[in-house]
Amino acid sequence: MRVANTYHFAYADGTPYRQIGTTCYVWNLQGAELEAQTLATLAQSPFNKIRFCVFPKHYRYNENEPELYPFPCLAKGSSRWTGSYAVDVKAGWQFDFDQFAPAYFQHLEQCVAALRDLGIEADIILFHPYDRWGFATMTPEQDDRYLRYVVARLAAYRNVWWSMANEYDLMDSKSMADWDRFFRIVQESDPYQHLRSIHNWREFYDHSKPWVTHQSIQRSDLSQVSLWRSQVRKPVVVDECCYEGNIPMGWGNISAREMVHRFWLGTAHGGYVGHGETYLHPQDILWWSKGGVLHGESAPRIAFLRKLLEDSPVTGLDPIAGVVNALPCAGKAHEFYLIYTGVAQPALLEINLPEGEQYQAEVIDTWDMTVTPGDLYSGRVDIPMPGKAYHALVLRCVQP
Repeated sequence: MRVANTYHFAYADGTPYRQIGTTCYVWNLQGAELEAQTLATLAQSPFNKIRFCVFPKHYRYNENEPELYPFPCLAKGSSRWTGSYAVDVKAGWQFDFDQFAPAYFQHLEQCVAALRDLGIEADIILFHPYDRWGFATMTPEQDDRYLRYVVARLAAYRNVWWSMANEYDLMDSKSMADWDRFFRIVQESDPYQHLRSIHNWREFYDHSKPWVTHQSIQRSDLSQVSLWRSQVRKPVVVDECCYEGNIPMGWGNISAREMVHRFWLGTAHGGYVGHGETYLHPQDILWWSKGGVLHGESAPRIAFLRKLLEDSPVTGLDPIAGVVNALPCAGKAHEFYLIYTGVAQPALLEINLPEGEQYQAEVIDTWDMTVTPGDLYSGRVDIPMPGKAYHALVLRCVQP
C-alpha cells in the first residue's frame, strides 16, 4: 500500500484503495474459537482494514488474560480492574523484556496472514497505555529492540500498516523525542516502507514530519477533515470518530445512524473514516476490543458507501468549492461531484455545474440505501431533493 495523489491510497500496482476500516483492539488474543468467528465476520463485512494491538490490553470490558505473552513471564500479578483510564498495574508481574516469546509473535503473524487472505489491511498498533503488565513502561533500549523485532517479523507481509501507538499522548512514560525515534526506527528497519501513522487522544502529533505517511486521527467532528488535509497535505483517516453502541462512555454510545452520518461527512470532506462497535454483552465480547460478531446496523450501510466509492474516480475524492453553498462537496472537477446534506433537509439544491457539460443526477438515501436516478443538468441549476436529512446528491458527467 502507498499514498497516491497526495491525499489517497493505492496498491503497488496502481489499483485504488478506499479505506473502510474498523477497530478490534485485541481480537488476536482471544483464543482460537473467538478469533475464527471474528475472521468469519470480517469476511462478510465491508471492512478492508482493521486496527489491533501487538500487546494485550487492560481496560473495562477487557480484563481477561491472554493465552500467551510477548515476553517470558517470570511471575504473575494482579489482574484486577482499577477503574482508572490509563493504568500500569504491574503488582507482581515480572517479564524478561530482554527476550521474546516466539510463539506469541508466530500467532501474530498467523493473524496478519489470515487478514491478508481476506484482502484486509492489518493496521498494527505498536504501543498503547492500557497496561497492567509493564509493557508500556519498558526502557528505551527495550522499546527499540522490540520495534526492530516486530518489524523484522512482520514487514514481509504486504498488508501491514504501522501505527506507533493508540492514544500516544496518554503514555506519560514516553516523550515526544521517543515517538520521533520510534518512527525513525520503523522507517529505517522496514525494507518495504509500509504506511506509518500515530493515533492521538487529545493532542495531535505533528503529522507533517517526514516519517509520517498519513494522518490517523481521533475526533468526532468530521467537518474538520478538509482543514486537516490542507494543513498537512497528507491523507486523513479518522480512525476513531466514536463507536456505535450503548456502553456508558460517551465515546461508545452513538447510534448507527450517527455512525453512518460521520462516514458520509468525512468522505464528502475528502477523507476516510473508521468504524467501531461497543454494544454491551453478557460475556463482555465487544467488537471494538475482542471481535466476535457485529450487532449494530451501520455495517451494511457502510458497505453501500464503499460500493459508491469504488464506482467513483480512481484518483479519489477531493473537496471542491463553488459547486454548492453550505454543504460539503467532493469529487473530481468535470467528472464527478458528491454533495452530502447531513442534518440539513433541503427540498432544492442550487448547483453550479460547468457550462456545456451534461451531468446525470442520482439522489441517494444513505440510510435506506437507495439510489434514485434524476435528470440531466448543466450550468447553474436548481435540483430537487427529498427534503429529508442524510441524503446525498451524485452528479456524473455524461457529455463533456
